[in-house]
Amino acid sequence: MSLTVGEHRPDDRESRLDVRLGLGISRGERMDLAIQKAVELGVGAITPLFTERCVVQLDGERKAQRLEHWRRVVWAACEQSGRNRVPEVLDPRSLEAWLPEAAGLRICLDPHAVHGLRELAPPVGSVTLLSGPEGGFSDAERDMAVAAAFVPIRLGPRVLRTETAALAALAAIQTLWGDMAV
Repeated sequence: MSLTVGEHRPDDRESRLDVRLGLGISRGERMDLAIQKAVELGVGAITPLFTERCVVQLDGERKAQRLEHWRRVVWAACEQSGRNRVPEVLDPRSLEAWLPEAAGLRICLDPHAVHGLRELAPPVGSVTLLSGPEGGFSDAERDMAVAAAFVPIRLGPRVLRTETAALAALAAIQTLWGDMAV
């Protein structure tokens, strides 16, 4: 019996659309669910964000433990979904510190916004998605996001929970401009 090894042809399961997610930190399983499903939906990087209405307080050792936990959630989601690359979970930071790092088409989820995703032109490069914590963004945070060139977008007539909003937006973005448009 003999075996011939042929050319290696890896399955590329990465999205052709580079999507970065700024995610308001929520409690326990809600945050884990949002991170896990965001990875399955093809997000390229996740930054946990401290906002005015963030109910989770992380500092020192607890912050390091949560970051490590979230990175393990990402690894497990990659294994389950067959991702070729592991998305980075960046150090948690304030919304104000994160906004200048945004690139490409900048979308801020806002249930009070007038426009929807279909009204946006397809992105030329990357997409940066901003999703709030439990309780949403304050008016001042919404204003900061708009000043940083984020477009407020609503996802229909209902107010979605924090973990649902980010995932619904990612699925819609991948359907409109990414690899779910099959």
